[in-house]
Amino acid sequence: MGGRMSGLIGISAEDLAACNKLLAGGSKSFRAASFLLPRRIAAPAAALYAFCRVADDAIDMSDNPASSLNQLQQRLDGAYAGRPWDHVADRAFAAVVAQYGVPRALPAALLEGFAWDAEGRFYEDIGALESYAARVAATVGAMMTLLMGVRSPEAIARACDLGLAMQLTNIARDVGEDAKAGRVYLPQSWLAEEGLSAEALIANPAFSPALGRVVARLLGAAEAHYRRAWPGIALLPWDCRPGIGAARLVYAEIGREVERQGLDSVSRRAVVSGRRKAWLLARAAGALAAQQDGADEAPSAATRFLVEAVRAAPAPEGPPIGAGYGERLVWALELMDRADRETRFAARA
Repeated sequence: MGGRMSGLIGISAEDLAACNKLLAGGSKSFRAASFLLPRRIAAPAAALYAFCRVADDAIDMSDNPASSLNQLQQRLDGAYAGRPWDHVADRAFAAVVAQYGVPRALPAALLEGFAWDAEGRFYEDIGALESYAARVAATVGAMMTLLMGVRSPEAIARACDLGLAMQLTNIARDVGEDAKAGRVYLPQSWLAEEGLSAEALIANPAFSPALGRVVARLLGAAEAHYRRAWPGIALLPWDCRPGIGAARLVYAEIGREVERQGLDSVSRRAVVSGRRKAWLLARAAGALAAQQDGADEAPSAATRFLVEAVRAAPAPEGPPIGAGYGERLVWALELMDRADRETRFAARA
């Protein structure tokens, strides 16, 4: 492959630039996150998100999600065999998964979640909904953790909890928008307990105290995962903790804003003010001194398969290419610490 190299094995600077261009039009959340994480993670993260964006579009715009999913699985096969399809996103993605030891089960589960979305699935209970959230959100958290050079079971489990929490928060915030688009993610059993149904909500997206009680339950479930996720931040590299801490605090604040507006996420969309975000970003600096107490809790039921996939996957033999002496020294020390934590986690499991 011609062209200058980007710092990732097997990907040219031109392909990486093309990946960034793919994201520029519609990935505001990724662009915002890129300012919160160290620059060394920007290139692999862009490659990862570009492939996810292409995959999501391929399924979402398809008349046959099952067929599109099958084709994307073939593209995954090519990437993991070192023979990616002739597309910039595939080439970049193949380089990232090889260099960072990303197990195939993670992106495969993400693709499955995209297909569930395209099918317009309803979810009977919170367990089913968390299975969906595990695929579309926890997978991304797990993969990003691997890009940070961390793959201990505890860290992956806590990253997955954060993904679950964020996705449940999104659903609670977007009840009205989703219903107008013909989608309802709220657990069907919870709606039924309040005398509501997905079909009625789609036909007439309107707020009611009963619907507010369902939203409150969902925010409670999200908050439980935020609490489980917090101690995992201490397992990340020092330069990654403030960014992830900020993401956790800002997303949790979205839930608080939904509560402040009376749990009505139909008539309006909860937005965290710029001033509030600035205060939360300053508070995120406290993540540098985050405590690990509780980090070794067993994985959530919905994400256990992701944690086990990482545990079973062979790890890269060294730190990411391009790390300087100081980073390599820190990596070696953290490796010994992670080995000790993995031993304790295995004993608990």
